[in-house]
Amino acid sequence: MSDVKAELDQLMRTFLGAFTNTGGGRANVAAVREVFIPEGMIISNLGGKPVVYDLDGFIEPRERILSDGTLTEFSEWEVSERTEICGSIAHRFSEYGKSGRRDGEWFEGTGHKTTQFVLTPAGWRMSSMAWDDVA
Repeated sequence: MSDVKAELDQLMRTFLGAFTNTGGGRANVAAVREVFIPEGMIISNLGGKPVVYDLDGFIEPRERILSDGTLTEFSEWEVSERTEICGSIAHRFSEYGKSGRRDGEWFEGTGHKTTQFVLTPAGWRMSSMAWDDVA
């Protein structure tokens, strides 16, 4: 189980790291496709109305704002997590932090993510994720 947990930890690090553009670095949002199954779903549940994205619908606007100067010095990280592994499926509940500049204004925030994983012939991949910001 520890090998599986390490693989899931790495998937989450890759996902969160895909949006980092601190220190003049360039975000690698395309890495989202590497950690998700092609049919993956990402859901924003802010304000009580879920917005459901397929991978392209999620990636494209984030690539734009992370490269056009709208969102700079951005990073996101896990603060804590609880992971359950059951055979070829797994679930993770995470608390995360984030910070950066949006339109030149510094911000910091926190939130929660729930992530589902499936074991595929290529290894573990994310199948869905939902998030809600706290602050």
